[in-house]
Amino acid sequence: MLMRISTVSVIVAALSLGTPALVQAQGEQPKSPPQAQSDQSAEIRAIQVVNINELKPEVRSKVEDAAANANEDDLRKLRSAIDATPEAVSALKDKGLNSSQVVAINISNGVLTLFAKTA
Repeated sequence: MLMRISTVSVIVAALSLGTPALVQAQGEQPKSPPQAQSDQSAEIRAIQVVNINELKPEVRSKVEDAAANANEDDLRKLRSAIDATPEAVSALKDKGLNSSQVVAINISNGVLTLFAKTA
């Protein structure tokens, strides 16, 4: 599957070791390393959904820290971008989840990873 996510363009808080990053809406200034910056849309070939409760404790801690530092407006924009992407909505629905449970994403090598938090 090949799609473009145009409303999600820059990563706000890139974490080391391939852990997730929160995103800001297009037009905001990036605060991440150069490899995470792009003026073009990211090409997504696959989407995976990860429940943060299933992550190793050290990775889960980083995801939770990143989510705790996000403001509601950033999360609202992220979730709106997800809702506008049918493939992402479908991937979440396949796991019994929805965009309101997504707290972070990571885009790496054409794979969009949605990190969801369940109660």
